[in-house]
Amino acid sequence: MAHQYAFEKLAVWQEAKSLTLAIYKFTNSFPEEEKFGLISQMRRCSISVCSNIAEGSSRSTAKDQSHFYTMAYSSLMELLNQSIISYELSFLPEDQNYKIRSDIEKISFKLNQLRKSTMKN
Repeated sequence: MAHQYAFEKLAVWQEAKSLTLAIYKFTNSFPEEEKFGLISQMRRCSISVCSNIAEGSSRSTAKDQSHFYTMAYSSLMELLNQSIISYELSFLPEDQNYKIRSDIEKISFKLNQLRKSTMKN
């Protein structure tokens, strides 16, 4: 197996990556006219969460790390907003909406813990 980078070992990154894969699958069923709307936005937000966690973990100062974890959290909240709208437009079935919300809640808690831990250093 190839070398693992620090971010790959973080449970919060692993969960964010799983959420990203789920978002890609869930948005496949959205209406075609949403290709450049909600589909694109939700996919970019979910990838942004993973990417900011990865980038933050590579930063050498606690301030830089915290900044990227805050950006990841912001993207996560943007994704929550878009999933709420998608559900209310009947693009997301209730079970998928519940899974996304549940995953976002778990990830947001872990992100906040990670951010707080960097500020203690």
